[in-house]
Amino acid sequence: MHSAPSVTYPVERTRGATRILLALWTLGVCCAGAACYLFDSNGWRQLLLLLSVVFSGVAAGFSLRRDGAAMLHFDGLHWSLTGADPSRGVLAARAVVALDFQSLLLIRLAEPGRAARWVWLEQRAMPERWRDVRRAVYARPPVAEVTGDPWRATAPADAP
Repeated sequence: MHSAPSVTYPVERTRGATRILLALWTLGVCCAGAACYLFDSNGWRQLLLLLSVVFSGVAAGFSLRRDGAAMLHFDGLHWSLTGADPSRGVLAARAVVALDFQSLLLIRLAEPGRAARWVWLEQRAMPERWRDVRRAVYARPPVAEVTGDPWRATAPADAP
């Protein structure tokens, strides 16, 4: 079986991810507004609910602004992410697809000993390499080749 191609793909702020986060936040605002309207509770609980919605929107906005341009590299064995901020880079990671919308992917990069990094990839960033990056994220990691006779279930009788 052939291994996945090595590929380099740009990671940048995506419109699709922004739209998804905005839709989820708007849904949260609607639910919080309905809860404040329907449930008769103390004023501090309603205030806490509304402040949590506002805080989550501000945090999502800062997160979207902070995401800068980077390059995602696959060398056939490991994934790496390099960009303007070297402290946020990832080396020798494993990629797992969390969400797949065909033209938009959410990838989890897991590097041993470090926190996982979540990356959005969008087809419009580099359409000519999109199929290569999809093949690479869905490919199974290569395994070491078996030495000796693959059909032999046990070691030979004369082996020490």
